[in-house]
Amino acid sequence: MRRLIVTADDFGAAPEVNEAVEAAHREGILTAASLMVAGGAVKDAVMRAHRLPSLRVGLHLTLVEGRPVLPAAEVHHLIGPEGRFRSDMARLGAEIAFDRRVRQQTVAEITAQFEAFRATGLALDHCNAHKHFHLHPVLGGLVASIGSRFGLTAARVPIEPHHVLRRVDPRAGWRPSWLTGSLAHALRRRLRSKGILTPERSFGTRWSGRMTQRRLAGLIRHLPEGISEIYLHPATRSYETGAAGYRYREELDALLAPDTLAACRSAAVRLGGFSDFLAPVPPGVAAAPLALPERTVP
Repeated sequence: MRRLIVTADDFGAAPEVNEAVEAAHREGILTAASLMVAGGAVKDAVMRAHRLPSLRVGLHLTLVEGRPVLPAAEVHHLIGPEGRFRSDMARLGAEIAFDRRVRQQTVAEITAQFEAFRATGLALDHCNAHKHFHLHPVLGGLVASIGSRFGLTAARVPIEPHHVLRRVDPRAGWRPSWLTGSLAHALRRRLRSKGILTPERSFGTRWSGRMTQRRLAGLIRHLPEGISEIYLHPATRSYETGAAGYRYREELDALLAPDTLAACRSAAVRLGGFSDFLAPVPPGVAAAPLALPERTVP
């Protein structure tokens, strides 16, 4: 059985993202969204999520290129002069590993972000980290230990099989670095040892910000058996704090495209959020019917 989670990252970053998440869930194949609890439009995102009870929402843990939940004075080792998280991930990662003061502030900020999510009243479907910073061994361990106190049951691990990418696009010869791949597999082992669900694979790294309709539909048609996640960054238009070069509107269009919905209907897939797949499906049990918009498919 092919089980698929389709996630939008950066929920709460801007109204343009929130609008796209709601549209893609109501009219397309989006099943989950990852909330930036200190995002500039987080209140609007939470309001929308509460009126979309079938949208599964998780925490998009942010420790780089965003704003902290805690006051600047309490996380001064983690932020720059403008009050935003630092972007020098390699140096910051080394400091988190070897400087007790930096690590203590990191623990406090991660805890505060989980607490901020709990304060929304939304059920915690999953956790992931902006820029996949939870691949850092110390941060991965903190996500597992702190998250467990807040009921974390599922998380993303960015393991993206290149042979599937090449079936969709033969020119996609990209592979993760040896270090990144090793860290991802180590993170998956650590999370699973804590009873935290991680999909077998997660697509979105190679085509981050460029998940076109052809690529999205192609991935759905070539999904291996088991649980897969495809994550995107949809928005109705580019926005001030967005990433340069990201095709936000194109990714939204991909989630709404008739060809994408048709791929979900024709393939033996079951759509859902992370929490929908916590219980294993017994062998021989048919996939549940897909709740897809009828009018979007020609």
